[in-house]
Amino acid sequence: MESTIDIRKRIHEFIDHADERILRIINAIITTEEAQEEGLSAEHKEILDERLKEHKENPASGKSWRELKQDLKKEYGI
Repeated sequence: MESTIDIRKRIHEFIDHADERILRIINAIITTEEAQEEGLSAEHKEILDERLKEHKENPASGKSWRELKQDLKKEYGI
C-alpha cells in the first residue's frame, strides 16, 4: 500500500504535466471539498434565515411535529 507521502508525490508529478481539462477537474474536486468543510452555503443560510424570520413573525402558522408526521404518512404512505 502506498504511503501518504508517495501518493502526494505522485499527484504533484501528475499535476505538473496535466492538461487543462484535468486541472479543471481537480480544481472542481478541491472547490467541492472546501465548500463541504465550510458548512452551509450562503444560499442555504439565506433560506433558513427567511424561514426563521417567518416563524418569528407568525409562530402559530407552523405545524407540530405530530401533525407533520401524520401529513407525511398520508402523502407518502409511510
